[in-house]
Amino acid sequence: MTSQISHDRNDESIEAKTLWFRSLSLSERMNVLCAFTDLSLELNPQLPDKKHAQPTKGRVRILSAA
Repeated sequence: MTSQISHDRNDESIEAKTLWFRSLSLSERMNVLCAFTDLSLELNPQLPDKKHAQPTKGRVRILSAA
């Protein structure tokens, strides 16, 4: 059997992604957390100044250019 690499997010279930994340060591998990934090701060530098964060109401729709 030959394994193929796919870049489509729909090809993996949330369970497979969870298993991948759980397979990481603690330091690797922290690196992922730091990468997401750095990305969030790069996109929104005022993020640390926000107070009293509230959850969004309704659904979140993810749009992609196709």
